[in-house]
Amino acid sequence: MKTLILYDIPSKLEGKYWSDNITKSRFVLGYKGLPFRVEWVELPDIAPRMKEIGAGKNRLADGAETYTLPALGDPNTGALVTDSWEIAEYLEKTYPEKPIFSHKSKGLIRAFTSALINLLQPAAIFPIFRASQILNERSAEYYIATREVMFKQRISEFSPEGPKRDEHWAIIEQAFTTSKEWYVEEEGNWLMGDVFSYADIFTASILSWLNRVLHEDEWEKIASWHDGRWGKLLADVKKECSRM
Repeated sequence: MKTLILYDIPSKLEGKYWSDNITKSRFVLGYKGLPFRVEWVELPDIAPRMKEIGAGKNRLADGAETYTLPALGDPNTGALVTDSWEIAEYLEKTYPEKPIFSHKSKGLIRAFTSALINLLQPAAIFPIFRASQILNERSAEYYIATREVMFKQRISEFSPEGPKRDEHWAIIEQAFTTSKEWYVEEEGNWLMGDVFSYADIFTASILSWLNRVLHEDEWEKIASWHDGRWGKLLADVKKECSRM
């Protein structure tokens, strides 16, 4: 089998990976045991590199179309897929061993992922601010400039210490409290009880993002909530998807 190519954005951190969206694809590839290599692309180089390989643009929540990562090249089929959800669907259809959408669960998992995003979205600006601090210089400059336009404020105003940061923490904690209520509906390690699915990959990818971009004491705070559930979930998913 030929090695697949995952296009990812590097950081200054050990291992380089950090993006939750790209981690979703990493986890799926690892879980299915598919060989892949990573091509690192700095943020300002994404558009020219995606044009060069013939990738299409993705539609953002505001309707704008732009080049984004992850992107996945599969020399076994000639496919070039962008967007983490589209990549998950492609890999499930093309390599159905070790399914991630068992029991016709794709629609329900999509609803779950949307609900979790909606819970976290009002506080996402806090880890977005932290992400600007772990990127390489060229990507950091690009990231800060584009996010300041997106949020219509200076990056120093994203999540300053004090009442605004406290509000972000409260939103994040409530989001995971709600997620805990969903997880405890079934006995077992996973959202679907004993059945591992893309829902767990999605949740763990967000946890991985927080683990990578937040300060160590900030991550430890999240990891300890609900008797250490979230630190354990991330560790368990990493074990299931052993090749990161």
